[in-house]
Amino acid sequence: MTGFERYTKKTKRALFLEEMEQVVPWAELCALIEPHYPQAGDGRPPVGLQRMLRIYFLQQWFNLSDPGVEEALYDSAVLRQFVGIDLGQEPAPDETTVLNFRHVLEQQQLGGKMLEAVNLHLQKKGIRITTGTIVDATIIHAPSSTKNREEKRDPEMHQTRKGQQWYFGMKAHVGVDSKTKIIHSAVVTAANVAVATVLPELLHGAETRVWGDQRYVGQSEVIH
Repeated sequence: MTGFERYTKKTKRALFLEEMEQVVPWAELCALIEPHYPQAGDGRPPVGLQRMLRIYFLQQWFNLSDPGVEEALYDSAVLRQFVGIDLGQEPAPDETTVLNFRHVLEQQQLGGKMLEAVNLHLQKKGIRITTGTIVDATIIHAPSSTKNREEKRDPEMHQTRKGQQWYFGMKAHVGVDSKTKIIHSAVVTAANVAVATVLPELLHGAETRVWGDQRYVGQSEVIH
């Protein structure tokens, strides 16, 4: 059913997801994860691997927590279309399923391998990393409540203070190419880890310039 709307407009989010559909090497990434992903057994069958991978990417792109991405899938037809969910046939994966998938990637240290595969794929298309890097970090929220299936907080999450506000979750640190805006390096830590301590892992080593906000002040020796 498409509804009775007379006027529609393709949003920036929809255009972005259409581009990512073409840019991300989905088959290659799934091949990296598949050996570590649960197989169908006698219990409840696991959610499709590529579907969970797409949900994971949505979390990174739009800064969504585990419960946040579950709610967003119910709220946004564009996100459901990208993931491949038809609410007339099935529910969206719940936050615990999303959490478990993220833990598989973290425990098997697949994040770096996926990033390398994406960058190699882009280089084959003629998109190359240059000599300038922008470093930044963002907090990814997690539920602090224990009102969930496991009745406990995620032990890998911690709280941190930003200004006058306290947050609970994890922190994504990224190194971004200054010209193409491609993320060439990424590190995930607990939210209370200082951004400056991760700086060496965000540089590819051939930079002539590095940009960052005041949280990276005083790190010129590390950069050199």
